[in-house]
Amino acid sequence: MSVLAFLARNGRLLLVAGLIAGILLPGLAAVLRPLIAPMILGLLFLAVLRLGPEGLAAGLKGLHRAIGLTLVLQLVLPLAAAALFAAAGVLAHPLATGAVLALAAAPITGSPNLALMVGGNPAPALRQLVIGTALLPLTVLPVFFVMPAFGSPLAVGRAALQLLALIAVVGGAALALRHFKIVQRSEPAFVTMDALAALLMGLVVIGLMSAIGPALLDNPLALGAALMAAFALNVPLQLAASTMMARRDPDAAPAVGIVAGNRNLALFLSVLPPSTADDLLLFIGCFQIPMYLTPFLLAGWYRLKAKQAR
Repeated sequence: MSVLAFLARNGRLLLVAGLIAGILLPGLAAVLRPLIAPMILGLLFLAVLRLGPEGLAAGLKGLHRAIGLTLVLQLVLPLAAAALFAAAGVLAHPLATGAVLALAAAPITGSPNLALMVGGNPAPALRQLVIGTALLPLTVLPVFFVMPAFGSPLAVGRAALQLLALIAVVGGAALALRHFKIVQRSEPAFVTMDALAALLMGLVVIGLMSAIGPALLDNPLALGAALMAAFALNVPLQLAASTMMARRDPDAAPAVGIVAGNRNLALFLSVLPPSTADDLLLFIGCFQIPMYLTPFLLAGWYRLKAKQAR
């Protein structure tokens, strides 16, 4: 087996290795920390490159339902959470800010792969990934507007436009490479893309752990609170969304659960004010742990949902 094939087939192990390495090797995590934002954009590029125009078209099927679900997940939920935190007077707290931004984020680019890993149908996850990412610059505007971290409406508009530009440039470049057949639709090409994505995701996870190693030594209480908040946000969302979807469309239940709980929060690091990004890094790092452990933690739950659909 080639190195690329090994990396492509063992993405889960690379994620776990990245989590462990990021915690145990804080020096390496600190080196990779400034590279998180460009690596996240690299993952988005590889995801769109793998999808290509055909995958994008497939992801747009069932558009009406997908848009409705996206609005609930990326607009209604974060605004409701922001209202609750604001009423409690804690909206500016890093954990509250992190939770709201996590709810506002699009699904992670690996959502279809996670759905496959737990025995579910990847198509609904692909659909939500495409629609959620496409609508993100619009759905995130009201959320940015109510968040103290972004300040003035001008700053909110600038952040949303930056996000739109990044998604458009990265996604457009990937689609152009596939459209003009510079990158072919072939098994070796897919293996290479999957291997690069797995490696890049492992490096991203190491960088995102840069706040966890020091917190483990210097502020274990803050680390424990951030970790509990991450699990309390991620896992119940997955369980609730998959249970509700099982009543309407059992085949889509595992995928919808995965996209509901596993969000690309790290993408916002490219547009957040630097001071806010630093404050949120501990929560963002902790949020990766339940996210990338989903194939292990909730495999039995999702296999049960997938079995009920058959």
